[in-house]
Amino acid sequence: MAEVYAARRDRLRERAAAGGSAAVLVSRPANVRYLAGAAPHGAVLLLGKGPGAEGDVLLCGRPPGDQPADGRPDEALRIQVLDAPGGDPAVAAADVALSFGADSLAVEEHHLTVARHRALGSVAPRLRLTDLGAGVEQLRLVKDEEEISCLRIAAEIADQALGELLESILVGRTERHLALELERRLVDHGADGPAFPTSVGTGPNSGRGSHRPTDRRVEEGDFLSVCLGAAYRGYRCEIGRTFVIGTSPADWQIDLYDLVFAAQRAGRESLAPGAECREVDRAARHVLDSAGYAEGLAQVTGHGVGLEIDEEPQLAPAAMGKLDACVPVTVEPGVHLPGRGGVRIDDTLVVRPEADGGPELLTITTKELLAL
Repeated sequence: MAEVYAARRDRLRERAAAGGSAAVLVSRPANVRYLAGAAPHGAVLLLGKGPGAEGDVLLCGRPPGDQPADGRPDEALRIQVLDAPGGDPAVAAADVALSFGADSLAVEEHHLTVARHRALGSVAPRLRLTDLGAGVEQLRLVKDEEEISCLRIAAEIADQALGELLESILVGRTERHLALELERRLVDHGADGPAFPTSVGTGPNSGRGSHRPTDRRVEEGDFLSVCLGAAYRGYRCEIGRTFVIGTSPADWQIDLYDLVFAAQRAGRESLAPGAECREVDRAARHVLDSAGYAEGLAQVTGHGVGLEIDEEPQLAPAAMGKLDACVPVTVEPGVHLPGRGGVRIDDTLVVRPEADGGPELLTITTKELLAL
């Protein structure tokens, strides 16, 4: 991975140099991870001039652990641990940049607080601070095959955890209990942990996006909707499914499920290199709009995943831009009927060209409406 990290840093260095910046300070944790590997909490990355520059330094408030659960920093990087406890690695990085002779420093203004930005300017007034913008996020958009492999393993772990839950007795158990059990199973199967707080909704709570589990107990005839994800080596996937508990589904449940399934399939089938993000959203949303469910739909049909669970691109009505190959996204339409419940179906896929078989489905738990 050392060569991969070095190549990523060089690409960012070139981008910053084209904008007139002599050095780069990366502070957003996911971006530090992308460029430097696993790093202690709060670490920042300073990039100096020139390919493979010796000025590349990972500044940390504490030393990296001997055996961190999710890996170590890139061994090619120089690591500088702050002498004073409680110091700010970003402020220390500005001093280091000055010592290297830099006259300008590109920073992630969207991540730095105002106070932190002022502290940088105060400690190094001779440095011209510029905005790096979303430079690293743009590099992160298209994943390499190593990253996709991590996402694929994360998806396998989530599928395993969900599959085991479906084999257990569910009636009488609470949403909160089921969510905790799913998260335990994720770790049992090798996940770093859950990719996000697990959502379990039963009966009138089912189908609600980002529902926080309650002490409501599962009852026969309920819709049960589950949304969970696994993190593996920092990479995060997502899966959501809806089931019926204990009996054959009612006609209204079958009709609603078939409708959401059709919307999700339309969105999945629209994923292709060059497809406009908003057109993918429109494909799924049109199915639900046409059936009279325009009100109350989620603002987005899906989003990118990777080192964060909610990355660019956004699959939304006003989204700009087009999809590229090797971009992982979710497709997750849903309908919630107040007081009755609803359906949500959520998959993680990787955009692939038709010549390579079209979109690669990472989450493979059945989408059949099962009666558990």
